[in-house]
Amino acid sequence: MDTAMIFPGQGSQFVGMGKDLADEFSLAREMFLEANDILGFNLSKVCFEGDAETLTETRNAQPAILLISSILSAIMKEEEGIEPKMVAGHSLGEYSALVSAGVFDWRDALKIVRRRGELMFEAGLKQPGTMGAILGLSQEEVEEICREASGEEIVVIANINSPGQIVVSGHIGAVKKAMGFATEKGARKVVQLNVSGAFHSPLVASAQNELTSYIREFPMNDSTVGIICNADAKIIHKKEEIIDALSRQLTSPVRWLESMRVLIDNWNGSVLEVGPGRVLAGLMKRIDRAVPVQTVGTVEELMKVIAPEIEMG
Repeated sequence: MDTAMIFPGQGSQFVGMGKDLADEFSLAREMFLEANDILGFNLSKVCFEGDAETLTETRNAQPAILLISSILSAIMKEEEGIEPKMVAGHSLGEYSALVSAGVFDWRDALKIVRRRGELMFEAGLKQPGTMGAILGLSQEEVEEICREASGEEIVVIANINSPGQIVVSGHIGAVKKAMGFATEKGARKVVQLNVSGAFHSPLVASAQNELTSYIREFPMNDSTVGIICNADAKIIHKKEEIIDALSRQLTSPVRWLESMRVLIDNWNGSVLEVGPGRVLAGLMKRIDRAVPVQTVGTVEELMKVIAPEIEMG
C-alpha cells in the first residue's frame, strides 16, 4: 500500500487514547511499558485513565501523542509492511513523522519531545504568553491585525492551518488585543487557546538552542522519504536539514496550509492521518475536499487499513 502519512500535534489528545490498542496488540503493550520506563512515570496511566488537565500539560501531551502515533506506525509496518512514501506532521507531529520515516528511533524521539515540552513550559514561565485562533479572516488580514496589536508587546502568526483558520501567538495582552481587532474586522470566531505559552513565536526563543543541542545527542538517519517541514513547507531528506527545521519550528509559524498544498502537488496516492483524533482530516477538507484523508487512531480505524476484509460490526 503506497501512502503518505500526516501526524497530529498537541490538542488532539483525549483521556482513554491508546487503551484499545494496548488491549488488542502486544506490540502496543510493550511500547507503553517501555515508554513508562524511559520517562520515569506511568504515561500509560495518564493516557488511559488520567484526568484531562494532567494529560493536556505540554510535558505529558507531547510524549503521549508521539507514542500513540509511533505505536500505530509500528503496527502497520509489522502487520502489513505499510510504510509511508511521504510524511508531514503538525508541530509536535513532525517528530512522529520523523519516527515513521526512520530518522529517529521512537525511544529517542520520546525523550526529545519530553524535553521539548519541558523547555517550552519553562520558556512560558520566563516569557508568559498565550495563543488564540482566528476563524474567517485571510492571512493578510491577520498579519495586519498582528502589526496593529504589537507595540511593546508582540503577537505573530503561529499556525496557518487552512484557509480562514489562523492561530496567533504572543504576549497575553497583545493576543487579546489582536482577537478584539479580529472581531471588529468581521472574524467568524475568535478563541483563546488553553496553552501554557506563546508557542511558535519569539517568546519561546530561550528554548531553541538547548533543544537543538539536545537533538544532536541522538543518532539520526537521513530520510529515504520526503519530509514536508513545518518551518518553510519544503521537502527535505538530509539530517542537517532536519535538525535546522526542528530548531526553526519552535519559533516559526506552522505552515500547514502550504505544506498540504506541497503534499497534494507531489503525491496522488492515499493519505493517512496517524494518531489520536481527526483534526488534520478536518483541515484537509477545508484545504482540498478532493483529497480524502483516512484517520488511523483507534483499533477500529487501524483494522480498516491492515485488515479491510474483516468487518468490525
